Amino acid sequence: MIYEPESLDWDILWTDNAVQPETLAKMQPFQKINHFPGMYSIARKNNLGRNLMRMRKAFPEAFKFFPPTWLLPAEFGDFKNQFTKKGKKTFIIKPAASSQGKGIFLTRTWENVPTDEPMVAQRYLHKPYLIDGLKFDLRIYVLIAGCDPLRIFLYHDGLARLATEEYIAPTNDNLDNVCMHLTNYAINKDNANFIFNEDAEETDVGHKRSVVSVFKVILSVF
Repeated sequence: MIYEPESLDWDILWTDNAVQPETLAKMQPFQKINHFPGMYSIARKNNLGRNLMRMRKAFPEAFKFFPPTWLLPAEFGDFKNQFTKKGKKTFIIKPAASSQGKGIFLTRTWENVPTDEPMVAQRYLHKPYLIDGLKFDLRIYVLIAGCDPLRIFLYHDGLARLATEEYIAPTNDNLDNVCMHLTNYAINKDNANFIFNEDAEETDVGHKRSVVSVFKVILSVF
């Protein structure tokens, strides 16, 4: 069925585009849509960073799980002050609205950081937890069924993405090795080391694994 923007004849609307306020205003109680008003408050990296920093200010103990963050270019002055002669700090720079690892880079100097586009800078965590010597990230799948009251369903499994180059703490010589520092599938899939998992039963093999298999590895250490 082709969705007609002016039509109200639907039960569920799934879209990758932003939903117009007019559409939300016309929705009936039985209709469901995969977007909430203001989703860009957490979907864009700069908005997410801004809101996380606000929450850290209000609840410092609960929100100390992420590294120091700067929104550029607005906070470029304070970001620039982080670079001192006492030691080499590494920062990761991300475009505010890109995906698939596009435009992300590591730096140990402020001179190569753009000041003419929205970017997010964070202190790079140089001692990450590794699996098989590789950096990894976790994708947790959550269904938000309602905001008032808040109803959240967490899927029992998820996806872990592993880098394809063995991790070494950042130095001036390896800052450009994106397959070591970044875990994005779009970046690592073309690396000669990438292992595709061809057996759905073996969820602990390759550079894409299940979250459950990763948790088993983590729990076996403790």
